[in-house]
Amino acid sequence: MFKLRKAANICNVTAVRSFASTNPLTEKDSWFSKLLVRKIEPTKESHSRMLSDKEIIYALHTHNVRPGSMVDYLKNYKETVGLMEEKKANLSCNLVASWTVQVGDLDQCLHLWRYTGGFEKIDHAKADLFHDPEYLGLMKDRAKYLRSRHLQYLLAFSYWPKIEMRTGTNIYEMRSYRLKPGTMIEWGNNWARAINFRKHNNEAFAGFFSQIGRLYNVHHIWCYKSLQARKETREAAWRLPGWDECVAYTVPLIREMHCRVLSPTEFSPTQ
Repeated sequence: MFKLRKAANICNVTAVRSFASTNPLTEKDSWFSKLLVRKIEPTKESHSRMLSDKEIIYALHTHNVRPGSMVDYLKNYKETVGLMEEKKANLSCNLVASWTVQVGDLDQCLHLWRYTGGFEKIDHAKADLFHDPEYLGLMKDRAKYLRSRHLQYLLAFSYWPKIEMRTGTNIYEMRSYRLKPGTMIEWGNNWARAINFRKHNNEAFAGFFSQIGRLYNVHHIWCYKSLQARKETREAAWRLPGWDECVAYTVPLIREMHCRVLSPTEFSPTQ
């Protein structure tokens, strides 16, 4: 009996192997193959050098404001921006955007600053500001309006369109992803192709990955005229051949994701 069962099992395995060799699944047929994370070959170059220009650093400040303190907080930050503008020549930095969160983490503000000249300029700016009594006074006053703060230093993806300041009335969507460690290059490879599907309505504002702070974080920022325009633009992307494959390849790289809808402040350079 045992020998008969063993012989039957051998026959079954042989049949499966024969079927697989004569009927191979194509990539198109196997949807499961799209969920497999492809292997990235070892490299002696840092991921940041391969994906970005390291001479331009972005600082993303996330401020969680005490309920009822938003007006006073924004007044304080506007004064800070004015002071930074006066010292712009010495600091080598400029404000790109300031937003308040309308959907997502409410009572939250995001401020995006750009430093030209790498981390050396950031070190210089911090040393300058921390010896400025007016700046320190504004920081002390601002603390009364805040629950918590977080800072990330970011690099821009080289394949993303150049940041252009927007005018008129717009909303922004920040889609933030926490990736599996070791998958940043693959993310960049896929999105270098995927971004071409999202250029038709000029919705791509900026794309970043974290360098210091919470690591393996990616932020994609999109600009729309309204929530309805966002809906129509995203639905149009799904109708384009190839967009679904880009999404299928990137989904397995993600550990966590969330989005926030943002509104520019009155002093934000991009509106």
